[in-house]
Amino acid sequence: MKQSHAAPVTSLPQSPQDEATGRVRRYWITMGIRMACFALTVLVTPYGWYTWVFAAAAAVLPYIAVVFANAVSPTATPPAESPVQELSAPAPAPEAAPGEPTVITVQERRSVTDAPGEDRT
Repeated sequence: MKQSHAAPVTSLPQSPQDEATGRVRRYWITMGIRMACFALTVLVTPYGWYTWVFAAAAAVLPYIAVVFANAVSPTATPPAESPVQELSAPAPAPEAAPGEPTVITVQERRSVTDAPGEDRT
């Protein structure tokens, strides 16, 4: 039986068409808010401090709308880890009891270069 290894849905990037649609939607929403601020600047009377707030928003929102529309989501997002591809780890070694000393045994062997009778000055 052949197994297929499909990519997990959570690790797939957003399609370019969906991303572009979302950016256009954000642009139109921001520009709609700008038009409402412009209308409120002209129509709300008596004029007061809020008129200046509406006028400032109507002046700044086009810049904000363009910046949001051109902001592309990062495509180099780290992929989600698949539970199917997890690594198996060996069981941890049992730790020594606190009262027992750790014993290290060292065994020395004579190497070929340390032969007796050889002068190494």
